[in-house]
Amino acid sequence: MKTSNERALRKTRTGRVVGDKMNKTIVVAVERLVRHPVYGRVVRRTKRYKVHDEENTAKVGDEVELMETRPLSKEKRWRLVKVVRAAK
Repeated sequence: MKTSNERALRKTRTGRVVGDKMNKTIVVAVERLVRHPVYGRVVRRTKRYKVHDEENTAKVGDEVELMETRPLSKEKRWRLVKVVRAAK
């Protein structure tokens, strides 16, 4: 049985939904800013995650929070926690 401390250690990310064509799955793009190792300029890096959305609540353009979980399929290792801000 997992304790609340172990659950708190799970990684969370915030990103924008870029795809919702699949059933119970959304694609979320998470952006981060990193400093270029040679030139020092701040560069935007984007990573796309397949996220489990049980109720199909998130739509393209929504800002969502996701949490790491056990593998749910070949590429899904994240699940939707909540929709932070709905798209206009």
